[in-house]
Amino acid sequence: MDVDSTLISQEVIELIAAHAGTQERVAEITERAMRGELDFADSLRERVATLAGLPVSVLDDVRARATFTPGARELVAECQRRGWAVALVSGGFEEIVADLAAEVGITTFRANRLEVSDGHLTGRTTGQVVDRAYKEQSLREFAAAEGVPMEHTVAIGDGANDLDMICAAGIGIAFAAKPVVQEQAPFTVAGPRLDAVLEIIDAQG
Repeated sequence: MDVDSTLISQEVIELIAAHAGTQERVAEITERAMRGELDFADSLRERVATLAGLPVSVLDDVRARATFTPGARELVAECQRRGWAVALVSGGFEEIVADLAAEVGITTFRANRLEVSDGHLTGRTTGQVVDRAYKEQSLREFAAAEGVPMEHTVAIGDGANDLDMICAAGIGIAFAAKPVVQEQAPFTVAGPRLDAVLEIIDAQG
């Protein structure tokens, strides 16, 4: 599943941008990207550039402010109880996602990484950009590693960058999603509880 606005209630990049005084601008770009109006990689580059010069210590405050979506802990716990593998793939940042994953016992995740120099954010990411295509690729690779056929996979997300994995999964679910995602996803859960997706999964057998 996706992380920002899915597993957690916030968009992490907006929380970081609050420290840089660019939250309003970043939120606007995020919204347009999630609606599918902007290329995700380009929008990520533009948003991260506004964070240049922030001390890396702000990430501790950001993690403290990130809260799990209602029902998220329960969903993960129930999936684990059933013996299902749970993985995260995020257009957000590994520096935050790793801690969130550890808190609920998830060991498989992929996310962008913020570049740091001399204890400060450079305004760039490093390594593979986790965009729409890479999210689908990650789902396929996670499934192969677990020996799970694609028709037995589930993908959950809210933004346009989640659509490829949602459409590739056996059960693709738009959660509290943008209109473009609701229109194209096979299944939709309006929220507010993330564990409501279990009803859809169970109904599909």
